[in-house]
Amino acid sequence: MNQFESNVKQIPYSQQRVYDKLSDLSNLEQFTELLQQEQEKAKIKIEDLAFDSDSISCSVSPVGKLELRIVEREEPKCVKFEATTSPIPLTLWIQILPVTEETSKMKLTLRTELNIFLKGMLQKPLKEGVEKLAEMLSQIPY
Repeated sequence: MNQFESNVKQIPYSQQRVYDKLSDLSNLEQFTELLQQEQEKAKIKIEDLAFDSDSISCSVSPVGKLELRIVEREEPKCVKFEATTSPIPLTLWIQILPVTEETSKMKLTLRTELNIFLKGMLQKPLKEGVEKLAEMLSQIPY
C-alpha cells in the first residue's frame, strides 16, 4: 500500500462550512473555471468534467478516464472517496479539522496499490497531484 499526503492547508472558513461544500460535489461545479486556470499552470489537460452530489468524473491527459465517488461522510471532519473508474485503484480522504470557530485546516491523503515499476513512474506525479488538489481546495471560497 502506498500513501501520499498533502501538507496541512489553512482555510479561512469554519470546519462545518468547508465540510458542507465538499460533501456535496455538485457544489464544486461552480469552480470549473478555476480548475481550467490551474490545469494550464500544471500543464495537464482535464476534459469532460462532470459532477453530481456523490461523484466527479473527468478525462485527464495522459492518465485517461477518472471517476471518484464519495463512499463515506463523517460530518464535519472527513469525506472519503474511492475511484470507480481509474487506471489504478485509489482511495482519497479529505480531512477537515477546526482551528478556531471561523477557521479550519485540511489535509488530503491518497492511498493506492502500486507495483514497484508503477511506483517508480507514478510516485512523484501522485504526490504533486495531491498537493496541488489540496492547494486548490484551500483557495476556493466556501
